[in-house]
Amino acid sequence: MDWDKVQQGIFLPTEEGEIWHSPANPFTVLTNMMMPTTSATLKPSHTRWIILALLFLISIITYIDRVNISITARHMMPALGLTNVQMGQIFSAFVFGYALFQIPGGWAGDRWGPRKILTLAVIWWSMFTALTALAPTSFLAGAMGIWGSLMIVRFLIGVGEAAALPNFNRTVANWCGPHERGFGIALTISGIGIGLALTPPITAWIMVNYGWQTAFYAAGALGVVIALMWFWYATDRPEEHPRVNAQEAAFIRGDESPHNIAESPPPVPWKAFAQTPTVWWLVLSYTCFGYVAYVYMSWFYLYLVDERGFSVLRGAIFASSPFIAMTIFCPLGGWLTDQLSKRLGVNKGRSFIGVAGMALAALCIIIGAVIEAPFWAIAFLSLGAGWLYFTIGAFWSIPVDLSKTHAGTLSGLMNTGANLGGTLSPTLTPWLANQFGWSVSLGVAAAMALIGALAWLKIRPRDGLKTNTGGE
Repeated sequence: MDWDKVQQGIFLPTEEGEIWHSPANPFTVLTNMMMPTTSATLKPSHTRWIILALLFLISIITYIDRVNISITARHMMPALGLTNVQMGQIFSAFVFGYALFQIPGGWAGDRWGPRKILTLAVIWWSMFTALTALAPTSFLAGAMGIWGSLMIVRFLIGVGEAAALPNFNRTVANWCGPHERGFGIALTISGIGIGLALTPPITAWIMVNYGWQTAFYAAGALGVVIALMWFWYATDRPEEHPRVNAQEAAFIRGDESPHNIAESPPPVPWKAFAQTPTVWWLVLSYTCFGYVAYVYMSWFYLYLVDERGFSVLRGAIFASSPFIAMTIFCPLGGWLTDQLSKRLGVNKGRSFIGVAGMALAALCIIIGAVIEAPFWAIAFLSLGAGWLYFTIGAFWSIPVDLSKTHAGTLSGLMNTGANLGGTLSPTLTPWLANQFGWSVSLGVAAAMALIGALAWLKIRPRDGLKTNTGGE
């Protein structure tokens, strides 16, 4: 028993062992030491699941704000005189800003905590989402044209959203136990599927009945509400939350040693990142992932309308199918990677999910691209999206497996790769379709998924970072 910690109010002795307690004055500590432990105190609280639920809501609004322009593009392009290629460049402007600020966004979460950083980020991108409706008539349009003004606004939305997923992983690293993290991050990111599934029909309905501008105003307002909910309830760590009891704190900590929550994180080990092969194979694989994911986010709806002959509203309904598949497959893959990691070890538990998911995604996409029946095409392409997101839990667990302390920064580095691929995808996809047909364009996406699957064979998180002390 560490009596220094008892004096600081960090642990209390009971018949069942050490019980965590927030810092308190000596009188409170001694009073709690003398109080008998009741059966109620032995049951862990479940605050972490509410934290994950809030991240799930942020995940939904993140992708509503990201994808709604791909739906409104159907009306925006003729109204504003934009071509397919110009609209693809506007899509890519978002992804460029998103990719550029991944590492700073993740580092900020490691440094100042995800509660503040996520709140600021959501308010930032929600504000610029609403301003998308005004961009064509703003002073920027007078100076740079409609195309230029939309490029800038979309870039700034990407800057804000860049902080989202790295700070999700920073939060999961703090709030989930060692054998829950794959499922925890996959559950929160599965909100992507809900957001992507809801966006096409709701945005199309708003656009048809109230104009495309209203869709951006509504999404911006919703984002601000969710940001305030997060700031009100969340804390950076379980130890800081009044609703977390000692048992939940101990469960989250697992077999990892406790650390001082006030201690500043050590400097980012950039050299260790650069010298670790797993980091580079991870970035390569997630770059391939990002290329494929942005095909669905940017062009799947217009592919159904322009290539497969669906109407605007009917296409919007069926465009939700891949995103429903993502919502189902994402937490399933996260749960399975945790189970396999416990039984087979982290290297095999993560790699098996990564290889299988991306290889099956490649197979389904190529079948969906060449099959003639439109509904079968939707079915296989939707399965392709599902299998792609089956790998999310494995991907996002790797940064925590490698370095829990710098999980946000390392997550940002990984996600930078995804969005470099995503920057290329929205522009290259329509160009390939115009030059060679949609079968070739989707075939390239399938090839990227297969390359990502092969890269997983080199990813070994259990080996740790290559440092002089053998990693963290």
